[in-house]
Amino acid sequence: MKHLISLLAFSFLIGCDGEKSNEAPSKDSPEEAATEAPSEGSLKETASEAKPPEAVSVNPNLKYEIEGDTVTITSCDEKASGDLIIPASIEGKPVTKIGEAAFQDCTSLTSITIGDGVTTIGGGAFADCTSLTSITIPDSVTSIGVGAFWKCTSLTSITIPDGVTSVGLRAFNGCTSLMTIEVSADNVNYTDIEGVLFNEEKNLLHSYPAGKSDANYVILDGVTSIGGVAFYNCTSLTSITIPDSVTSIGNETFSNCTGLTSITIPVGVTSIGFKTFDGCNSLTSIAIPNSVTSIGGHAFYGCTSLTSITIPASVTNIGGQALGYCNALFSVTFLGDAPKVSFSSSSPTIYRKADAKGWGDTLAGRPVKLITEKP
Repeated sequence: MKHLISLLAFSFLIGCDGEKSNEAPSKDSPEEAATEAPSEGSLKETASEAKPPEAVSVNPNLKYEIEGDTVTITSCDEKASGDLIIPASIEGKPVTKIGEAAFQDCTSLTSITIGDGVTTIGGGAFADCTSLTSITIPDSVTSIGVGAFWKCTSLTSITIPDGVTSVGLRAFNGCTSLMTIEVSADNVNYTDIEGVLFNEEKNLLHSYPAGKSDANYVILDGVTSIGGVAFYNCTSLTSITIPDSVTSIGNETFSNCTGLTSITIPVGVTSIGFKTFDGCNSLTSIAIPNSVTSIGGHAFYGCTSLTSITIPASVTNIGGQALGYCNALFSVTFLGDAPKVSFSSSSPTIYRKADAKGWGDTLAGRPVKLITEKP
């Protein structure tokens, strides 16, 4: 049986409620590194050593397990190709669940129809189904798991049916051709606006499709929270306007937005989370307001076009490698007391206020000067 997804690692990425940003630990110690949020390459992880019931085959590509009066699809032959129908019942019992990673790496499947009666699509259920262009999800489905459609790179659209109450983190991450996420009109938990997924109240932006070709996007006024990984790998975007109503930005929210050149974080946001702008290698300008008190680990890691940045006095915590591998960074201005910070692969000059505390002649091995000495 193929390896399953480690859902616990994903839930740590954003926090207990699955939507709001909680800063992940830095790599400053082995203990902290062990709890670091997963990278893109860590989707597959080994399952626990407790062996599940032996699965049997049907049709003949599918394997399943019967528990009580219900059936769970557990895996599919990776060589299966073309169109596939997941039956509504097997051996006279209803199919209610598609298990974790059940169809992972079935790279030749092009179309999947899920039988009516299925309520749960497990974590990573269709991950890496790179030829999948069409999937039909019935109204009976209530839960779409973490990374359910991870790297389905040929999927151009998806419709979330009426019954869905939960869409997991990374559900559509890596779907580089996905242009629209549509929500059925009678769904009371989610809605879409021009193909972008929101909660029904429209105060949480959940997912922006990575395949949309728009260069500029203005987030709806009234949105208070941008979910973790919401804009992950949206490489076509060069500009994102965040309204003043936003107070929360999740972890990895803009990670790998390689076309993004500048961004202004609104007053009211208190935390820039773990890997929020990681890999935004075209980012040249960012405005951080005085409301921000914490900058998470790897927040600007690999922002290789960033030449200068000003950290307001309100920031009291900067996570490990927050400015790591910002190779072009030549100037960092701190408006408050001396922080703890690292500058891997960059050699900026540090500028500080004359009355700030804790400063010496260097910070993390980089020279420190007064702001009045800036060229």
